[in-house]
Amino acid sequence: MVSPFRIEDIFPEITDGSADLPRRQSGASPQSLAVTLVADYTLRNDTWLPAVALVALLGEFGLSKAAARVAISRLTRRAVLESYRHGRFTSYRLTRQAAMELSVGGVGIAAFAAEPESWDGHWTFVTFSMPKEESTRRNALRVYLRWHGFAPLYDAVWVSPQPLPPHELAGLAAEASGAITVVRARHIPLGTGADRNPVDAYDVEAVAERYDIFVRRWSRLLPGIANGSVTGSAAVRARTEVMESYRQFPTIDPMLPTQLMPAHWPRPQARDVFIAVYDGLAESAQEHVRAVAADGPRLDIEAHTVAEMRAGVAEYVSGRTPAPATRT
Repeated sequence: MVSPFRIEDIFPEITDGSADLPRRQSGASPQSLAVTLVADYTLRNDTWLPAVALVALLGEFGLSKAAARVAISRLTRRAVLESYRHGRFTSYRLTRQAAMELSVGGVGIAAFAAEPESWDGHWTFVTFSMPKEESTRRNALRVYLRWHGFAPLYDAVWVSPQPLPPHELAGLAAEASGAITVVRARHIPLGTGADRNPVDAYDVEAVAERYDIFVRRWSRLLPGIANGSVTGSAAVRARTEVMESYRQFPTIDPMLPTQLMPAHWPRPQARDVFIAVYDGLAESAQEHVRAVAADGPRLDIEAHTVAEMRAGVAEYVSGRTPAPATRT
């Protein structure tokens, strides 16, 4: 039986499971690249991408034909991609569940840091005590807290500037084993060296470094995008890679209130650079993918912008046309 699609299976680097900042990845996995490519150019119109085109596009990232086919095969077995055969030719698209999951994830990426946040000056503290033999449950609780923006102020005292809505409180209660307390309160400075500000629970410097690396790398491409010199496979590679890089920020940036951050916090600049690259290369990348995929005009292959991604590019999927009966 095929296991259900899970976004963390496709992008495992965002589910490190530890309390430390996720390690910087040296490059995206073949499956991650394949999913990003298919989503970027077929999700908007729920279209099919020929297998030979997907293999060729992955080849432009340095993957051999054999490695590309293995990645596609694994994604199909895991119900991320579905396929159909017409004569000697096979095409792929995202399964309905994968399309919906990726569309929802895209909304989160596109909406990240788009609006100024508000903060009431209070912190949410979660304190807990679990028996030593409950190490598995304790780790599961820590992973849950990390995923919901908390960080360890002390070993069993986790903190977040955001309140926990009812559904997250219910999830927290389900993860708890032993004694647990949730408090929403203001931090009272002691004015001594022993005082630890809740902000200190977060590795703000490490997050800022990741943003700075991103901004430095992708800002260098902006003049070429402006003068139209980034085209063809270079446009597809850059657009895919900037998405692969930027989509990690919602998982590593705890979105602490701006007034608590150092001056010139780079989050807004990183978002501006991401949009400039992703949207600025949309037309050039789209034309290249169409050319690689074409037996004739392929106007159904269409790139989406960050604004369209934020609006939800897969709302249509609930009424999608089923795949043809002759499937592989």
